[in-house]
Amino acid sequence: MEIDLESLKDHGDLRVAINTGNRALVQQVDGGLRGVSPALARRLADHLKARMIPVLYSGAGPVFADADKDVWDVAFLAIDPIRARKVSFTRPYHRIEATFATRRGSPFSTPGEVDRPGVTILSSVGSAYDLWLKANLQHATLDHAATPGESFAAFRAGQGDVVAGIRASLHRAFSEDDEIEVMDGTLTSVDQAMVLPRPKDPRIAALDMFVEHSIADGFVADELEKSAR
Repeated sequence: MEIDLESLKDHGDLRVAINTGNRALVQQVDGGLRGVSPALARRLADHLKARMIPVLYSGAGPVFADADKDVWDVAFLAIDPIRARKVSFTRPYHRIEATFATRRGSPFSTPGEVDRPGVTILSSVGSAYDLWLKANLQHATLDHAATPGESFAAFRAGQGDVVAGIRASLHRAFSEDDEIEVMDGTLTSVDQAMVLPRPKDPRIAALDMFVEHSIADGFVADELEKSAR
């Protein structure tokens, strides 16, 4: 694995794209990064004897857009067949849920009720749940923001009928807002993986072994438990 992954380092540094908009995997605390994604990044850097350099993004769309710009060496993204045309994925290390938040008194109680004519859904462009919505919506209209945070702010300001997001991110965004509630039902499940910035990268097998080992030895489960506290 060392030989296969050694070329990931950029002159001794490992540049890791971190999507801070996905609160289920990344939390910014006291100027630092915690959560399973930063922990995996640090573990990989230690394995390679490299310095981990976080490259911070506020949404998944910009991470994917930068895949061919030589600004990151490894990233964390939801697995999607469209993205696979441009990047390589490991096996999933975690599955998270996406759903909607709505205003109290809304006629919607489950995600399946939202796809109606005249309904506007706020969404973060390029996110995994946004890709799912684009592929599956038949009646409702999508209104895009550049990042999850911007879509949440727009919803709080009165725009849209519902806002889509990762469940953990929605709860953190609206936990102190009595007028907004997160639906119990699931819009879609999203498998999260480590990523290399080109399709069919031969090094992905070695990175997949790293992920497999990190799951098998309990590292991923331990980090998820820590971030849930």
